[in-house]
Amino acid sequence: MRIERRDFLKVSAAAAAGLVYSKRMHAAASTAAIRLGGPIFINSTDPAELAREHRRLGYAAAYCPDIATLSDTQLLQKIEQAYASQNVVIAEVGAWKNMLDPDAEKRRANLDYVTQRCALADALGALNCVDIAGSYNPDVWYGPNPKNLSREFFDATIENVRHILDHVKPTRTKFTVEMMGWNLPDGPDGYVELIRAVDRKAFGVHLDVCNGINSPQRYYHNADFIRECFSKLGPWIVSCHAKDLRWDVEMNVHFEEVVPGRGQVDYTTYLTELSKLGREVPLMLEHLKTAEEYDEGRHYIQTVGSAAGLKFA
Repeated sequence: MRIERRDFLKVSAAAAAGLVYSKRMHAAASTAAIRLGGPIFINSTDPAELAREHRRLGYAAAYCPDIATLSDTQLLQKIEQAYASQNVVIAEVGAWKNMLDPDAEKRRANLDYVTQRCALADALGALNCVDIAGSYNPDVWYGPNPKNLSREFFDATIENVRHILDHVKPTRTKFTVEMMGWNLPDGPDGYVELIRAVDRKAFGVHLDVCNGINSPQRYYHNADFIRECFSKLGPWIVSCHAKDLRWDVEMNVHFEEVVPGRGQVDYTTYLTELSKLGREVPLMLEHLKTAEEYDEGRHYIQTVGSAAGLKFA
């Protein structure tokens, strides 16, 4: 059968349009909704009321409520059910203690605390229990110290993470440590090295992009740094933090944490890369000073995401 040139062009145009449409549909299908979350500011011990407040604010992810305790299994079940009924995921249980404290007694107590917090995360069904690896600084628990970039620090962190995971044996949560600008892991490559060295399936990644921006190069080119983080760490990412960075001009480099939208972090890239993971990974606002600042940050992120064609859970 002979096809006339006019008909051929029509068929070709239709096929091309179909291919473009197919690619667009595939791209849309491969992106996931963003689960934005943050703290809430109501005085309540009622799990249902706490869950509803998250939804009122447009949040689909939450920090572990302060009322949760490992010993009260009935309360944990009520919290889990109340939040699930509002489609709110409990993103993280914070375990902010120094697992490498120079004082051996404090270090032991801190490790026990973090282990218990990991057990709480697993009992509650939180996505992860998060800490930093720690610090050898004797005065500030997260502060700088030359040994924080040493092999000793790396090996001690491996030992600590394995201790926690081998003790808890979590089935519903991951244990994670954040990147820090002056502690290991201080970038995606170091994070991958740590993951492989720990060699435990329940060890994941909590991505805090701002914590990894520790140089003018990463600040200027933070979109490239964000893409690198997601490219190398994507399979392990279980939760992320949201804030912004502003360069305060002094005689040396000083980055200040500020409300999203007041700094230079490329949130279009951040949100796009997050959605491309193909699963609903929480993005948790943190370190802001007031409820009004959280409202501002939430609105900015939602506006940027909507402008990029992204959806929020």
